[in-house]
Amino acid sequence: MSYFSSTKSDRAVKPVETAAPEAKPAAPLRTAQPEIVSTLGAGLLITGNIVSTGGVQVFGRVVGDIHAAHLVVGKGANVEGNVRAQDVVIDGAFKGTIHGNVVKLQSTAAVEGEVYNRSLAIDQNANFEGVARRLSQPVEAPSEDEIAVKPATPALVPEQPAATAYAYTNGGYANGYATTGEPATHGALPSGQTSTY
Repeated sequence: MSYFSSTKSDRAVKPVETAAPEAKPAAPLRTAQPEIVSTLGAGLLITGNIVSTGGVQVFGRVVGDIHAAHLVVGKGANVEGNVRAQDVVIDGAFKGTIHGNVVKLQSTAAVEGEVYNRSLAIDQNANFEGVARRLSQPVEAPSEDEIAVKPATPALVPEQPAATAYAYTNGGYANGYATTGEPATHGALPSGQTSTY
């Protein structure tokens, strides 16, 4: 009887039995599509609203609202309006309201307005004049439905009052009434009118 276990060389090596992996049905492969980033260059002025399912970089001037997945307002850029994005980085001038899950004001940022956020970082030398408040609900990126092109509906023409027309046929009026509202007698014209036929 031995108090110690047998050495490696004394032990019989048993082959390890592995179970054959079960074949699983192949799941459809989803290829990750690269995020589309739209860049508005310096010297560009946009007046109106912008909606993007991807990221937006602004280096020019925007007067209007921006709703995007990610927003970068670059150095020298100027944005006036309301912003909704999951991630917002301001490095230029901004005036308005920001709704963002993560908001970062870089050192050259000049922000005036309200910032609703879940996380706010303000670098040294950034100018921020306004109010920062905590978001109660996280900001979602715009959906494809929000930017889908809808078929144009034709402009509706306001309904016009029907015109009263009289046709002179077979010696009388086709609608049976003269301008006086009385039933016309066959062959008679309203007073003051003459037939040109």
